Amino acid sequence: MKRLLLSLAILMGALTSCALDKAKQESGDATANGSAVQDTVVQAPQAKKTPKEGKSRIVNATYHSNILGADRTYTVYLPKSYDVDPERKFPILYLLHGMLDDNYCWTTRGHLKEVMDTLVAQGKACEMVIVTPLAGGEANKDWNGYFNMRGWNYEDFFFKEFVPFIEREYRVYTDRGHRAAAGLSMGGGAATSFCQRYPDMFCACYAMSALMDIVPLPGHKAGPNSKVGIMSAKVGELSCSKFIRRADAATIAKMKTIRWYVDCGDRDFLLKKNQEFMAAMDRAGIPYKKQIRKGTHSWQYWHSGLFICLPFISESFAPIQ
Repeated sequence: MKRLLLSLAILMGALTSCALDKAKQESGDATANGSAVQDTVVQAPQAKKTPKEGKSRIVNATYHSNILGADRTYTVYLPKSYDVDPERKFPILYLLHGMLDDNYCWTTRGHLKEVMDTLVAQGKACEMVIVTPLAGGEANKDWNGYFNMRGWNYEDFFFKEFVPFIEREYRVYTDRGHRAAAGLSMGGGAATSFCQRYPDMFCACYAMSALMDIVPLPGHKAGPNSKVGIMSAKVGELSCSKFIRRADAATIAKMKTIRWYVDCGDRDFLLKKNQEFMAAMDRAGIPYKKQIRKGTHSWQYWHSGLFICLPFISESFAPIQ
């Protein structure tokens, strides 16, 4: 009996030893001949790094102007790659608002960010920085206008202070081939006038429902010494149509180097002034694109116009080397 029990103990010990050895072999703790080896750590394959996905954003800020002696708010659209690639530079568009509006309107009422993001995603517009400075407000309470006027030298502020500041503050190209101007109503007239009188600064202009020359402003009866009256007189003095008719050959030649687009609604109260401007462009032989769409002087018209404006501006920029 003792001999039987001893045999069973030896057998059980052998089976246990085999099981342990097999487990060690399967777990990598021993080789087939039983010699010890170090544990092998198997690392999971690392996932490929994908580029950081950026998002476009809107910046609202304030700049103090020494020329105007006042603070000026401004709004900037930054494309989705702006924060992803800190070395990359972008073309720039100065997008001007209309009379009685402010720098926020292209974003809040024109839905600039949503339109731009859609066009970039569809490959219809390139990524760019878009800047809207404040040049308006309440009639006769705030100054309206982009020109130098008695008591308000906005044009000097824009070219001597604001543009240099923006192009230092943000990563943009600072050459003519990558800078454009566009705007609606009063801003459309200003964009046109700026490109006429500063042709070495801009490669393209998109004028939407533009105040090309002064007309009676609906709902605004202002005396000549009121803020609206002073602005109106300056717009008439810098009439975009008269500028072409008075221009010499050298000025016309420079205007021909700019890409122009005139866009106005068929029921807009400024349509006649836009037609006069286009007639002057025709007589001077200055190429331009035009579109008379169904619509009035309204944000519905200007919002839809962004889908035409931004691709046009994109294709007008010089190739990026």
